[in-house]
Amino acid sequence: MDEFLKESNELFSLMQNIRRELHMYPEIDNKLYKTSELVESYLRNFNIKYKKYSNNGIIAEIGSKKDNIVALRADMDALEVFDLKDVPYKSKVEGYMHACGHDAHTAIQIGAAALLKKIEGELDGSVRLIFQPAEETYGGAKEMIEYGALEGVKSIIALHVDETIDTGKIGAKRGVVSAASNPFKIIVRGKGAHGAYPEDGVDSVYISAKIIDNLQGIISREIAAVNNAVITIGKINGGTALNAISSEVIMEGIIRTLGKDIREYCIDRVSNIVENTAKMYRGEAVFDFIEGYPSFENDELLFNLFKSIINEKNYAGFIEADKPSMGVEDFAYYAQKVPSLYYKLGCRNEKFGIINPSHGSYFDIDEKCLIIGCAVQSAFAYKLLKRE
Repeated sequence: MDEFLKESNELFSLMQNIRRELHMYPEIDNKLYKTSELVESYLRNFNIKYKKYSNNGIIAEIGSKKDNIVALRADMDALEVFDLKDVPYKSKVEGYMHACGHDAHTAIQIGAAALLKKIEGELDGSVRLIFQPAEETYGGAKEMIEYGALEGVKSIIALHVDETIDTGKIGAKRGVVSAASNPFKIIVRGKGAHGAYPEDGVDSVYISAKIIDNLQGIISREIAAVNNAVITIGKINGGTALNAISSEVIMEGIIRTLGKDIREYCIDRVSNIVENTAKMYRGEAVFDFIEGYPSFENDELLFNLFKSIINEKNYAGFIEADKPSMGVEDFAYYAQKVPSLYYKLGCRNEKFGIINPSHGSYFDIDEKCLIIGCAVQSAFAYKLLKRE
């Protein structure tokens, strides 16, 4: 058996215990007090130097050579989701749950830290371990970069568990991996009136319906079918009474795009359509958007090396994804700075009923995937240092 896989098997109980501890006591955003304390305790136990920051992020390093650094990133935050699973490690914090697998990412990273520390003398460089908060909220990656997480780093690697891929398989996408996002708010203003006399008012609900309809024309008639964009209105609030013309409606949504040009085009067109549709029906509207996570792509050289290592060492079956995801990931901020590789770690097991979607109340993982994740992260970092 490959040494990395052998060592990862021996670390399984450790990683399983860490993952379950985190799953029982999830924390969100950057309020990761118990989570970061747990990570610190293991780093101290392994005698790994680290620094903790005010956002509860942690940067640790294994190896003494600073001219050749590879980074591994693990996100640590949970979600505001109720855990409805009937398992011994069910969340004990009501309304919070590790519904996206970041508990597994953190456990794998700690396992990789233990493995790599054991062979520290064999490393042709250093491995930097980034334990990051707030991936699900404001993009903690940006803060970690500001703290110096990428100083001297030549490449960075991250994984994400995937419940659509069976345990024992790994998926990776050549080129563009993930979409960009732009959350937005639209405020539509009209004039209130009695519902029996709509001519006396300006109906903000009616205007909002027209805006929603017109926005979908961008996707169906202005974006080429071979390109990717999605515009979603997910929240609407307006009106005070069923028999009154509403004077104001507030809508919130998100634009998801692949590629900078399409992103800029969609933002410009949404703004234009919102403003002019409102004017057409005697109202006014304001469009306010947030510069969300950018799109990103896997480095070609890293992708080819990663694929060859997986196939050569037979850590897992390799699946080359043919389509990018319209989901977003703040790993994009790292990828903008240094060559990067982001891949999916299969955690699905139909035999044990582990089939439920992420961000849902029944999400779970086949914990055997922890072994594969630890072996792959460690081996890839080791090989990258040798290669560079």
